[in-house]
Amino acid sequence: MTQRALDSSGEQTPGPSRPAMIDAGAELDPVHPVELPPPAHRPDGLSTAEVAERVARGEVNDVPVRSSRSVTEIVRANVFTRFNLIIGVLWVIMLFVAPIQDSLFGFVIVANTGIGIIQEWRAKKTLDSLAVIGEAKPTVRRDGVAAEISTSEIVLGDLVELGPGDKVVVDGTVAEADSLEIDESLLTGEADPVIKRPGDPVMSGSFVVAGGGAFTATKVGREAYAAQLAEEASRFTLVHSELRSGISTILKYVTWMMVPTAIGLIISQLVVKDNNFKDSVARTVGGIVPMIPEGLVLLTSVAFAIGVVRLGRKQCLVQELPAIEGLARVDVVCLDKTGTLTEGGMDVTEVRPLNGSDEAYVQEVLRTFGASDPRPNASLQAIIDAYPQGDGAAWTVTDAMPFSSARKYSGAAFTEADGTASAWLLGAPDVLLPEGDPTLTEIEHLNEQGLRVLLLARAQGELNASGAAAGAAPTALVVLEQRLRPDAGDTLAYFADQNVATKVISGDNAVSVGAVAGKLGLAGAENTLDARRLPADPDAMATAMEQNAVFGRVTPQQKRDMVAALQSRGHTVAMTGDGVNDVLALKDADIGVSMGSGSEATRAVAQIVLLNNSFATLPSVVAEGRRVIGNITRVATLFLTKTVYSVLLAILVVCTQVEYPFLPRHLTLLSTLTIGVPAFFLALAPNKERAQPHFVRRVMRYAIPSGVIAAASTFATYLVARHHYSGEGALEAETSAATLTLFLVSMWVLAIIARPYTWWRIGLVAAMGLGFLIVLVVPWLQDFFALKLVGTTMPWTAVGIAVAAAVLLEFTWRWVGRRFGA
Repeated sequence: MTQRALDSSGEQTPGPSRPAMIDAGAELDPVHPVELPPPAHRPDGLSTAEVAERVARGEVNDVPVRSSRSVTEIVRANVFTRFNLIIGVLWVIMLFVAPIQDSLFGFVIVANTGIGIIQEWRAKKTLDSLAVIGEAKPTVRRDGVAAEISTSEIVLGDLVELGPGDKVVVDGTVAEADSLEIDESLLTGEADPVIKRPGDPVMSGSFVVAGGGAFTATKVGREAYAAQLAEEASRFTLVHSELRSGISTILKYVTWMMVPTAIGLIISQLVVKDNNFKDSVARTVGGIVPMIPEGLVLLTSVAFAIGVVRLGRKQCLVQELPAIEGLARVDVVCLDKTGTLTEGGMDVTEVRPLNGSDEAYVQEVLRTFGASDPRPNASLQAIIDAYPQGDGAAWTVTDAMPFSSARKYSGAAFTEADGTASAWLLGAPDVLLPEGDPTLTEIEHLNEQGLRVLLLARAQGELNASGAAAGAAPTALVVLEQRLRPDAGDTLAYFADQNVATKVISGDNAVSVGAVAGKLGLAGAENTLDARRLPADPDAMATAMEQNAVFGRVTPQQKRDMVAALQSRGHTVAMTGDGVNDVLALKDADIGVSMGSGSEATRAVAQIVLLNNSFATLPSVVAEGRRVIGNITRVATLFLTKTVYSVLLAILVVCTQVEYPFLPRHLTLLSTLTIGVPAFFLALAPNKERAQPHFVRRVMRYAIPSGVIAAASTFATYLVARHHYSGEGALEAETSAATLTLFLVSMWVLAIIARPYTWWRIGLVAAMGLGFLIVLVVPWLQDFFALKLVGTTMPWTAVGIAVAAAVLLEFTWRWVGRRFGA
């Protein structure tokens, strides 16, 4: 049983906070909250003193905005990994049983982990700073004055104003409603907007699609519904990433292979061979460590993090890291015309009276119509700018119906200067006029010029009646000219050049939209389709989507269906938009891109927010994604080639019962020169190839044969060397010969992956070769790495085997490319 706090006059007072009014044993249900009497409506909102009291009591919306992981989480994620644990244990063992040069692999891991932490921390700072820039600023009424404040400053009992596109930031009860329609689909899954009246509850996370009003905050902070959802899945929760899941799959299989192989190697080196104990341990560890592609995970994280920082400098907020990857895979971009191809503002170029209407009378209707909506859209704002209302307006607004993207028109009722009552509709001519009306022909000619045309019509019945548009008398045409974005044409040309199909989806007239797209040079802009003629069948809709480039009169639900239809054909779809009517499609698209000036609802569901409102930033995002994905695919082949040849060498050693040919220091040197250093540079290089699917298959089809060839040639050199050398120092000489072969084969794999060559790629490969040569000729480096080529016969034999392996590598890579595609 809930209670009210009453003062001596019997009036309800603010009393304790809402949580204190609920029975302590009651279980809170965010979807069906405990019923409380609606708070008394206070039109002026809270006073300054009342706000201060609530802040002092902690009744403030103090949920922290998290756009990324905390520093603690970043450190934990980079340090406490499965492979760091394995390598850490092996490192500690090596520190006790072998010289420091055999423990170098541990210092490399420490350095790599530190780099990963620093890069992700930089990305976090970038994300957090951009999130503050793009943060919603709800309008709150206090002391009778409306002002924008930060979401975190809202207190219990605040009166929060709402308009089209605004997101409900805390739970509350509707206090004022003016044709208020709220979409709760992101919370409930119900697509149809809900009409809200005073006293109705509103949930945080929903958003306004039409009308306006205000609500009183009844739940703030962590008690609000959206905050409870955020506790379960914060914004950082990663969307599906084929790259990350592919690497996880690879690591799972590597672990399965590594465990039995490592056990066999341990038994072989410590039990079967009666060698020096410490040397056996060192060679066992030398066989296990290179099986782990630990740098691959790190390099992926670093590449994503650097991508976020790069895009952040261009005022692009990446709310989910794999969104960079997702946009790189996109092959269809669906664009909303308004706010994307055109700027938000419009200009009235002409008003054409119809059916003998008086022009002065029409202008007065438009002037008063502009005063009917406190939150005008771009079209109505253009009318307000052209026909501003004077101080002594003789007409008064008696009723208003805000614009709805589902209806395609808005309405207003007036009392004219002589006392006559009239009701008016303003919206899409092809919706308000019957098919075949001669006026539509005139409008068609205007649309073909890329102009936007609205029809002003006098309604015959009640403004809010279901058939208000039926029988409306056409009174005038309002011709609007849209301002094209100067950079939109170049961006469309970029997508065409990258083989990304562009679909313009708009609620405007299809011919008008096509004319605008044509002015910007969109290929296929002449292929326009009115969405009202779009088939409902998903397969037929997908066919129509593939055959046409411009779609007009699209409803919000149709935008969603169109995205789903394209996805059903295997397309990766990106959707851009800034209006509340784009939210559902943005949410369902593979990648949602919102403009920073768009509605709070669109920014909330989009993975990428263009804070500078520039459509021209998209190519940078696509290019960054392609750089990350293409390069990680390349360098993953390097890492996994090492894993394959390490596992195979261990298996060959176990089967033949010989000493493992390498010490950890040898493979640390090889990994650094043929994988670690070059992979870092190659991962950050420019790459414009569109990301291809099947990451695991694309990587393994090259890594497996390369690893097999490297292992076979290296082991062949080792066996030949065992027959060639004898006596004291034979094992060191055998190891040096085998190391030379493995280095040369690994260098050839690097040379293949570095293609196509540029001056810096050639320089990179040459520098790695020079580094190894320096180790071979400088005496103290020879001693440090235990590498010294003995004689001439065996070293040249090692080179010959490596050359034969390189020829086989070239043949294999070309055969794989032809057989399975590039």
